Amino acid sequence: MPVDYDFRRPIQLSREHQRVLTVALDGFARQATTIFTSTLRTICQVTVQSIDQRSYAEYVESLDQMTYLTSFSTEPMPGQGVLELPLPVVMSSLDHMLGGPGSTDQPRRALSDIEETVIGGLVSRLLEGLRYSLSELVTIEPVITDVEYSPQFAQVAGSGDVMVVVALETKTDKLTHRITVCLPFNGLLPHLNVAVAPAPVSNRERTQRAQAAQLMDQQFREVPVDVTVRLRETRLDPGAIAGLRPGDVLRLGHPASAPLDITVDGTVFAHASAGTRGTRLAALIVATPQENK
Repeated sequence: MPVDYDFRRPIQLSREHQRVLTVALDGFARQATTIFTSTLRTICQVTVQSIDQRSYAEYVESLDQMTYLTSFSTEPMPGQGVLELPLPVVMSSLDHMLGGPGSTDQPRRALSDIEETVIGGLVSRLLEGLRYSLSELVTIEPVITDVEYSPQFAQVAGSGDVMVVVALETKTDKLTHRITVCLPFNGLLPHLNVAVAPAPVSNRERTQRAQAAQLMDQQFREVPVDVTVRLRETRLDPGAIAGLRPGDVLRLGHPASAPLDITVDGTVFAHASAGTRGTRLAALIVATPQENK
């Protein structure tokens, strides 16, 4: 389906890039499922909902005015990333980890120092899961650099910088929430290009390809084709052709000293002189005037 070209985003995630990222981030979703389930001691399910390319300003505008936003370094890849957990997810997780039922009625406020320490352990495990899932694509060492509750105050990238935004759906008990991961596109792009590049050919594959090419060449050489030995064309007007009668002499446009043309499917590939071999006519391949020069 055709879509409008956005001149503000000259670089687009290709289908191959999307496929590579989907494989890696599906792995992160499985890691996050295990982490939430083991940490909260309740059944959780995390799935990837979308992978989009957005500017950082668009990403910030898509978040709640108050959320739990953790920025982290992505060294050696340039730039910073973001792991965003909505406050209902954070408060419900804290309730579970501190022995509560994780009810839906949770306060919307900044965390205390003790709560920060408790939830920081969960965030660190999630970032470790992200590091492991991306290891086949790029090796990063995520280190938490800051925590913000207001996305507008998080100075992770310029407003126009292109980011890869991953939305994941979390289901805990009967609650469903969305968490997001934001990564710098320019840092990921070289690694995505390497991931979708053709795999290097091994010596065994080179040998197999050479043998296949040799066999194909041999088979082509054994395919029979129709060969035609002909005089050069003679041009006549329709009246001369219509007036031909038995016994008429037709002057040909082929010089007496010129060789005959050897053709295959109308293409001249050699020349010959007329002769006989036994009781059959024959054509002796001869050099052309151009070949004698």
